[in-house]
Amino acid sequence: MRISLRLEALEASLTLPIHYNHLVQGMIYKSLDNALAQQLHEEGFKYGKRRFKLFTFSRLLSHHRRLDLKEGTISFTGPLFLKVGAMETDILESLAVHLVRFGEVKLNGQTCCFTSVEVEMPVEASKPVLVRTLSPITTYSTLFDATGKKKTYYYNPWEQEFSQKILENLQRKARAYYGEDEKFPPLDGAYIKPVRVSKKNEAIINFKGFWIKGWTGLYELNLPEPYFTLAYNAGLGSKNSQGFGMVEVVGKSKKVGE
Repeated sequence: MRISLRLEALEASLTLPIHYNHLVQGMIYKSLDNALAQQLHEEGFKYGKRRFKLFTFSRLLSHHRRLDLKEGTISFTGPLFLKVGAMETDILESLAVHLVRFGEVKLNGQTCCFTSVEVEMPVEASKPVLVRTLSPITTYSTLFDATGKKKTYYYNPWEQEFSQKILENLQRKARAYYGEDEKFPPLDGAYIKPVRVSKKNEAIINFKGFWIKGWTGLYELNLPEPYFTLAYNAGLGSKNSQGFGMVEVVGKSKKVGE
C-alpha cells in the first residue's frame, strides 16, 4: 500500500539541509502510534541476522524548489508531496490518522500544515515495466582491504551485481515478511536494468554522518509476484526506510516487434 501526503509550509517557504532524509524519517516515526513506532524501529521483520522495516518514502516532491549550495540548503515554496509505501497497512493508517488529527508536522523545527492524503491504487506488473525513481536506489557490498579494514562498495546500474544484489535483497525481504515456509516463484529472468540513466543520476547522500551512494533515473523492471508488490511498496535495494529505493510505474516496456 502507498499513500501520497500533501503538505505546505506555514511560513513563506520550507528550508531544509540538502541531506534531509533523516528529518523525513524522524517525522514519520514521530507520527506513528508509539508502540507501533517502537516495534518497527527496534524489531521490524527478521530474516537471520537482518531486520527489515519494509517501508520506504520518496524525496520531497515540489514544483518550486531552490538549492543554495553555499549554505547547503534546499527551499520549497508552495505545496509539496511525500509518498510513503509499506507492506503493512497499519503503518500507513497510523501515519494518516495522526496527520488528520493534528493537522501539522514539523520538519527541521518548521511547521508544515497537512492538507490531504491520497491512497494510491495498487499496481500489478504482468510483464516488464518502466519505472522512475522517486528516491535513489542503492545496493552495495561490504569488502575488506589488504589491511583487513572494512570498505563499502556501492554498485552502479551498469554492473551486473546491481541487479543481482537487488534480487537477492528481495528474496530476503520476502522470507522475512511471508515466512520461511512460503513457496516463492523462481526469479529466473527477473532483472532491473537502466534505460535512461547517466552519471548525472548519481546521488550521494549523507544520512546521520554516513555517506550513501544511490542512483535515480528510468529503469526497466521485470519481477514476478509477490516480489513486484514487495518492491513497489517497500522499496528496491537497501536502506529503504532511510528514504531509498522508491519507484513509480510510468509505462509498459516495449520489446522489438511489439
